[in-house]
Amino acid sequence: MSKKSSLFACQQCGYQTPKWLGKCPECQQWNTLVEERIERDKTLASSFYTLNSKPLPLTQIESDSNPRIVTGIHELDRLLGGGLVAGSTTLLGGDPGIGKSTLVLQIQNQLTKQGKKTFYLTGEESLAQIRLRAERLGIQNQNITVLSENNLETALQTVAQYEPDFLVVDSIQTVYLPDLGSAPARWP
Repeated sequence: MSKKSSLFACQQCGYQTPKWLGKCPECQQWNTLVEERIERDKTLASSFYTLNSKPLPLTQIESDSNPRIVTGIHELDRLLGGGLVAGSTTLLGGDPGIGKSTLVLQIQNQLTKQGKKTFYLTGEESLAQIRLRAERLGIQNQNITVLSENNLETALQTVAQYEPDFLVVDSIQTVYLPDLGSAPARWP
């Protein structure tokens, strides 16, 4: 059983609302909200989000013994509770220009020194920009693979061929899925 509904998405910043507005409350741009039809399969959605978990007392839950992966950047490892957790997602946020992209490039450089394969997916910058940043940092590492692509479907097909241990997406708001019918978020 499927349900059809509409959603209005701002083509400038990605803001979404169930009703049309003349001015986007997020980016303050006029006439940027476009209606998008969404068809949801209720049976699929309900089975997708079902974890079939049972409540347990805290003392009966087995702890995960996966060791953390030390990045080699002491303060970052301390902040992450001892390093990165395998299979996890870490979101790095901050104001534009604060050094997020620089930090992830440094992390990747450190991880490749440990024999890890890393992949840098950039939807924001060109390959040349990434190379210039690496040169400024003194990173000349052929074990960091870089792809400039904002179509997430296309990018993930390429990433799967490389089978990296670590994937960086810089930045998450610049990638999109074509099936969703909305543009990637853009910041003024």
